[in-house]
Amino acid sequence: MPAETSQTLDRGLRVLDVLASAPGGLTVTELAARLDVNRTVVYRLVSTLEQHALVRRDPRGRLHVGLGVLHLASAVQPVLRDLAVPVLRELAEAVGSTAHLTVADGEEALALAVVEPSWTDFHVSYRVGSRHPLDQGAAGKAILLGRQPEGEPYAVTAGELQAGAHGLAAPVRGVDGLEASVGIVTLGGAIDVDRIGPLVRDAAAAVAQRLS
Repeated sequence: MPAETSQTLDRGLRVLDVLASAPGGLTVTELAARLDVNRTVVYRLVSTLEQHALVRRDPRGRLHVGLGVLHLASAVQPVLRDLAVPVLRELAEAVGSTAHLTVADGEEALALAVVEPSWTDFHVSYRVGSRHPLDQGAAGKAILLGRQPEGEPYAVTAGELQAGAHGLAAPVRGVDGLEASVGIVTLGGAIDVDRIGPLVRDAAAAVAQRLS
């Protein structure tokens, strides 16, 4: 027997989902057409979401996802960190390099969790909250790889964000609504891709499993 659900809540969530995929915004009429729902119903849903800052209107009257979503998103970040850190710690200890979970934030890569190895004399200090363009550095490039259904299993870079630094990262695949990568960064010379690549790929898969 299927679980009982709230039709109104379901429609409200669908409103946010549709608006999130429409960078230029939508009118109430356009939104109603995409949802295949009566315009009056959509108007009521939008009015309620506006009161909670989850939907906003631009000067042209077009609807967009509101800034209130950022507050909800910020509450998710600690959960992601808590679930990912054990995997990152195991990876950092295995390869002797700093391991990190990076997520897409617009067109930037945001370091959400970082774990440094405990047994090495030297390792890269990588700050939580660090940002860089998605098309620079292994972490960002791996996120871009994750947007493709198939392709390279990981991204490898050298010196793109810091002179002498080498990075390798793999996309976290299969988690709805999340664009992320797991990677390592080192100053110890070129990365042994044949040995470390599969470890990073497996760590990314382990994070995806913990988040699913």
